[in-house]
Amino acid sequence: MMYPTVLGIRFSDIKKVATRPKPLLVTIIANWVIAPPLMTLLANTVLAGNPQYIAGVILLGLSPCTAMVMWWMFLAKGDMAQGLINTSINALLMLILYAPLAALYLGVSSIPVPWDLIAISVLVFIAIPVAAGAFSRKFMTEQKGEEWFENKYQPAIGKVSIIALLTTLVVLFSFEGQTILNNPLLVAYLAAPNLMHYAIMITWTYLLGYFAGWAYETAIDTTLIGSSSHFEVAIAVAITLYGIGSGAALATVIGPLMEVPLMLSVVKLGLRTRKYFPRKKKS
Repeated sequence: MMYPTVLGIRFSDIKKVATRPKPLLVTIIANWVIAPPLMTLLANTVLAGNPQYIAGVILLGLSPCTAMVMWWMFLAKGDMAQGLINTSINALLMLILYAPLAALYLGVSSIPVPWDLIAISVLVFIAIPVAAGAFSRKFMTEQKGEEWFENKYQPAIGKVSIIALLTTLVVLFSFEGQTILNNPLLVAYLAAPNLMHYAIMITWTYLLGYFAGWAYETAIDTTLIGSSSHFEVAIAVAITLYGIGSGAALATVIGPLMEVPLMLSVVKLGLRTRKYFPRKKKS
């Protein structure tokens, strides 16, 4: 899912962020400064004594969404241009920050840190797709033109990525599905820190956009990007580190089970409350 996201990046457009730096700054703070320690705290509090479950939940908290969040912004009628730039910056930051933050917060939780496997995971699931996406865009636009690339190649790759995601989930549920169906209380147990994390992140980012006087389109973008998770990366890293049948992998699978209905609920909330944006300041 990283490759299709990077295909959409016009690296020359990143300089446009300078015209509206505050939403991007809030997104970076939400995803990289607040979300990881918050999820670590919630995981260690709620799931105490279960290191693999804790590890899986932490990996979810470390993975800001850079792919499916574009669909949520589209459905919520957000600012797609600004959203693409913000998610693009997040994709590039994942390349730099994911490994050291994963090691830091897993270590804080007294979970053995497999540095070599973390490095391999970042290389395979983040670095290579980012590099491949950047190269593909440059090479194919030069060979085929911008119109062909955006109207033919990108949509085709988007469909392939959705099939790949669904295949991954089917494989995972084939291993973990019986556990989930037979242990609804376990699902609720693993969902608890995730739900609290989503509630806190959604609340403060959306209210910040409102009280800062931002347009609805900017506020909803910031909320959706700041609260959603790139569960595909979290699942892949958990499997690499701990195995496909591990507690960590099971904990990351809970992510997509909750995120899709939650993000659709945020979309609905946004559409219902957008008439209140931007906040009218009292004279």
